[in-house]
Amino acid sequence: MAGLTLKNICKSFGDLKVLDDISLQLEDGELLVLLGPSGCGKSTLLRLVAGLESQDSGEIFLGDRRIDHLLPRDRQVAMVFQNYALYPHMTVRKNLAFPLKVAGIGRTETEQRITRVAGMLGLTDKLRQKPGQLSGGQRQRVALGRAIIREPSLFLLDEPLSNLDADLRARMRLEIVKLQKKLSTTTIHVTHDQAEALTMADRIALLCDGKLVQVGTPEDLYRNPNSIYVAEFIGSPRMNIVEAAVRENILTPFGLPVAEYYLESEGAGLKVGLRPEAIEIKAGGEFRAVVNSCEYLGEQYVVGLAYGDTQLVVSGNRKPYQPGDLVTFTFDAENLMFFSSADGTRLR
Repeated sequence: MAGLTLKNICKSFGDLKVLDDISLQLEDGELLVLLGPSGCGKSTLLRLVAGLESQDSGEIFLGDRRIDHLLPRDRQVAMVFQNYALYPHMTVRKNLAFPLKVAGIGRTETEQRITRVAGMLGLTDKLRQKPGQLSGGQRQRVALGRAIIREPSLFLLDEPLSNLDADLRARMRLEIVKLQKKLSTTTIHVTHDQAEALTMADRIALLCDGKLVQVGTPEDLYRNPNSIYVAEFIGSPRMNIVEAAVRENILTPFGLPVAEYYLESEGAGLKVGLRPEAIEIKAGGEFRAVVNSCEYLGEQYVVGLAYGDTQLVVSGNRKPYQPGDLVTFTFDAENLMFFSSADGTRLR
């Protein structure tokens, strides 16, 4: 087993810079989720580690061994793709056996590994079937099994759940995490889905336009975002971001007193963030607003409010409201986060 180290990785395709000076350290046995929107460079970074692309500059180490100059088959890395990448004409058994055949593993050890991995993934009764006879979840298990059976030092999972329906995706998240902890294999899981990131990761590395913007535990990124980008990307519904100003120690639009160290934003240049679940609609609240929307999500109602010219979203409500209803709401001022209007960075 080994951790992974990326040092100053850069990659461009023509004039397009896809990865810009990425440095990252994974601990041995860690599950890191690489999170970000489509086109931010997540899959490219994974392909660089796997050896399917070459970086323009930088170094990649697995443990204390530099691997970026090695062929993919020599890196002790196994990758699971979004589209499963199974051989449709082969049975499950042959799909699992294929990477061992390429590696020159003998028949006896191959059968032992197939038996062990199939049992681990609940595929024992599917070994004679072909991928076309399997459900999406079963095909994904075969793809995972083909990676596991090689006994690599590093797993790379490239959006492996994106083709599954919501219920199966949620169940597979739990299965992958349980399996990864059992194997204790260092893993990078790529996704654009924040729910996957929050529920699966030991740590999250959030990318934006090829840059690494924040790395930390799921709770750290949620509770302590270092920028508006992170604050809005993590959390559903997304954080309320409000144009604000400080005048004579009073924060508008809420009319709250603020600490002296925010006086550098006197007049303008300030944005305030507030999580939807930190706002409570209740009788006798200190702020008055008009309801402009109400969404039913089964376990809660998500309510849109117009507080003067400011639009707010409130989650966690147990009863519905009608557009046009007059309500009052409140929140704890300690839940406010302050950001620079100039570059979106967090003001501590």
